[in-house]
Amino acid sequence: MQSSLTSTAAPAVQLPVMLVAEVQDSLLVVVHDLSRLDGLLAHTMENLMERFTSASANLADPALMDSRELDGVRSTLRAAVTELQFQDLASQLIVHTSKILQGCAYRLASESMGSEDGEAIPFVEEVPERPNPVTQDEMDAGSIELF
Repeated sequence: MQSSLTSTAAPAVQLPVMLVAEVQDSLLVVVHDLSRLDGLLAHTMENLMERFTSASANLADPALMDSRELDGVRSTLRAAVTELQFQDLASQLIVHTSKILQGCAYRLASESMGSEDGEAIPFVEEVPERPNPVTQDEMDAGSIELF
């Protein structure tokens, strides 16, 4: 009688510790850079919103109310303010991507290097299941999409 050995363990690949450490460091650098990008986008959007609000206030001058040319400018300005919502969508994508990268970095380290007795394992949220938290790809004035 011939016995067959079946392995229930998943295939494994051995990687040099230095390579794993470099990949983990690179992933964490990208997470940091994404965080900085999110901050830059937020700062830029705040500045743009302030300027649009100022321009809108200037166009609300009663002396300018009867100008047809300015009606087009006001309409364009309202549309531009609506489009500033992309910062919120971009921020959600950045946070989602950062969580995935950070989760990969910590899992890579944990799986390849293990943890020593008494060593704290960094808390990592579960990697999000949805591949893309933001599905909206356009914005029209007066419409909203809840996600």
